[in-house]
Amino acid sequence: MKGFVVMEEGLSIVFKALGHPIRRQILDILKKSPRTTGELNDFFPEVSRYAIMKHLKSLEEGNLVVVRREGKYRRNYLNAIPLQEMHDRWVGKYMQTTASSLLNLRSAAEQKGGKEEMTKVDHFQIEQELLIDAPREEVFKALTERVEDWWEFRLAPKGEISHFTFEPVPGGRFIEKWGEDKGAVWGSVYYVNAPEEIRLHGHLGMQGAVNSAYTYRLLEKEGKTLLQLSHTASGILQENWEEDHRNGWQHLLGTLLKNYVENK
Repeated sequence: MKGFVVMEEGLSIVFKALGHPIRRQILDILKKSPRTTGELNDFFPEVSRYAIMKHLKSLEEGNLVVVRREGKYRRNYLNAIPLQEMHDRWVGKYMQTTASSLLNLRSAAEQKGGKEEMTKVDHFQIEQELLIDAPREEVFKALTERVEDWWEFRLAPKGEISHFTFEPVPGGRFIEKWGEDKGAVWGSVYYVNAPEEIRLHGHLGMQGAVNSAYTYRLLEKEGKTLLQLSHTASGILQENWEEDHRNGWQHLLGTLLKNYVENK
């Protein structure tokens, strides 16, 4: 019951944050790319910088925007996980949910025969965070040692049954295996400070000349865990990969991991 009340309070803040049209427009802008406060202000010439800052503050309070310091600038990133929670609460229970796949790239390639070229971009950066009602030691274990229990997406061919292992040590691997000697590496660990942070290199389904890395940071917050995800990728990237991965992380962390940890 306590968890339900906390969730309802959080959703009330999200609804309030979405209640102003300028704030909704800001989210539409940030969906395309992160922006500084000054850059956002340029989209609204008739609105003062102070007013834009107040709107951003409301969006931060609703956890719909996360801010990262980059030199002397504060860059604002869309955090769609609260919208995922809103969908799960108000829409998902009334209709069949189709998960936003972190890896629908293979199916897209199959449908197009791998022949159709898509516009390429050179980099993206995804920043998301969510509050999980559990100690961070439990969240860290769920992210690593127990990832098999909730990680939904697979690289294994259709019809193959695969299993995951994750070694949360420097040099360890997050790996999916199927058959006798087949599999894929989702990530290789290059930094661990358990249970506070773990960093990995991993393509996460992207192919070709791509450099990709992702980080989980876990902060204690009044007996709960604030989980922060940072995912950066550079190289020859298809234009839909950023949105696919943003939606995939949103579903993995905001729905699957959160439900697993809070309800197990």
